[in-house]
Amino acid sequence: MKIVSFSSEYSSAARSFVIDVLSGEGFDYDPLKDSDLDDIPGNYSVKGGAFFLCLVNGDIVGTSAVKYLNPDVCEIKRLYVKKDYRGRRIGFALFQKALEYAEDNFTRAKLKTDSTLKTAISIYVKNGFSVVKEESGTVYFEKYLQSGKSE
Repeated sequence: MKIVSFSSEYSSAARSFVIDVLSGEGFDYDPLKDSDLDDIPGNYSVKGGAFFLCLVNGDIVGTSAVKYLNPDVCEIKRLYVKKDYRGRRIGFALFQKALEYAEDNFTRAKLKTDSTLKTAISIYVKNGFSVVKEESGTVYFEKYLQSGKSE
């Protein structure tokens, strides 16, 4: 297992991976919410964020991302692990990679998840995120970071 930063060679595979995981969890592809997958570099790295892939034997088995919202705030998102690879701490490793990037570049991180995803919620709370609101089945979190961000 290795976690790498996104590169263009993975464009279609990363998009397909995320859509397949969403589908497997009962979530439909949403052209509005999921449009970031059509241009991962343009929506993440070019704008000051990051997108990470977990690879096993060259295949994507997990993702995480940090989306730039403004110079101080980011959103951690796209934390997905293929069903066959869950329970191996891959999700935790991907989350840690995204959180490290956030801590190095921002002073506050936000994230949100479906209220049914109890494992994800547990990881976020254990890592210092606080629930700021729950609405329509979505739980919203925030964390102030001990940022290494240079002024």
